[in-house]
Amino acid sequence: MKIHEYQGKELLKKFGVTVPKGIPCFSVDEAVKAAETLGGKVWVVKAQIHAGGRGKGGGVKVAKSLDEVRTYAGQILGMQLITHQTGPEGQKVNRLLIEEGADIKKEYYLAALTDRATQKVALMASSEGGMDIEEVAHATPEKILKEFADPLIGLTDQQALNLAKGIGVPEASQADAVEQIKKLYTCYMETDASLAEINPLILQGDGKIKALDAKFNFDSNALFRHPEIVAYRDLDEENADEIEASKFDLAYISLDGNIGCLVNGAGLAMATMDTIKLFGAEPANFLDVGGGATTEKVTEAFKIMLKNPKVKGILVNIFGGIMKCDTIANGVVTAAKETHLSVPLVVRMKGTNEDLGKKILAESGLPIITADSMAEAATKIVAAVK
Repeated sequence: MKIHEYQGKELLKKFGVTVPKGIPCFSVDEAVKAAETLGGKVWVVKAQIHAGGRGKGGGVKVAKSLDEVRTYAGQILGMQLITHQTGPEGQKVNRLLIEEGADIKKEYYLAALTDRATQKVALMASSEGGMDIEEVAHATPEKILKEFADPLIGLTDQQALNLAKGIGVPEASQADAVEQIKKLYTCYMETDASLAEINPLILQGDGKIKALDAKFNFDSNALFRHPEIVAYRDLDEENADEIEASKFDLAYISLDGNIGCLVNGAGLAMATMDTIKLFGAEPANFLDVGGGATTEKVTEAFKIMLKNPKVKGILVNIFGGIMKCDTIANGVVTAAKETHLSVPLVVRMKGTNEDLGKKILAESGLPIITADSMAEAATKIVAAVK
């Protein structure tokens, strides 16, 4: 789950990280009123969407008068903001953050994220803040510093100091930087985040360290512990089909290809998508029905896949362990009939009740193409689509 910048800053502030004063807004009039409330002579008008690169896409503007606040708010609200993270279709801007201006002397990058290889929390920092960190990692990887914190011990003062010194924070500001880094780590741990990123973390003219942006991802499996974070969820920022799939306990992610995939198990789903690509096509989705699929869940899965106009064929790939092949077969037949399926359908199933599942498919009277191996299944669906 992702949240907006202003919500992330609310969390950072709660844990003692220094952030600018700002007010979220949903209309142009609210934006002007927010600027008046904040006072000062400079304000930043920021689009709030779940994507980075907003500034490059025209979603962040510096206003030096209330008239400019009104103008920029009118331009940004309702725009289809396109960034390198939204895809070519962009994301509609429904809310803004009006923030006080900042006296930026230097920009840094700081993030906390889970490192599965070491089973620790990686604290990443760079002197190249405000830029696409992916580009920095690619072009100048030596400019990204890392410290790995053991969750049983926590982030030490020395580790935080190593990062502050390593990215060039002036000596007079290092103590403040250490505090900000440690507080970010605490926020990351206490909220069950999977990513907590500040880009940029700035050094102000007065020597203070401040978080000028905030990006959070949370472990969805831990959200039951955080109703206050669940309340931040903005469904307008999420794919409607993915929201619908979650209601039926389906793990669904929309992709750009034309072959719908229905699989049980995340690993098998990934392997199935790789196999489709290997044989010259592209998957239209990741869809894991899990180990407890019912006829209803399979039917809903078909409906969700077929909402995508790009889907020209469906590949069902099932390993019958906990999930029995006959259950899936009944679900597939019911779904195909209920959705009036008009695209090619290839089914490959192995495991528990495999013969019974194949018999159900064969006697259904539907033009279902069967396969015994993943390679055969991929070959047949790619050929059928072409």
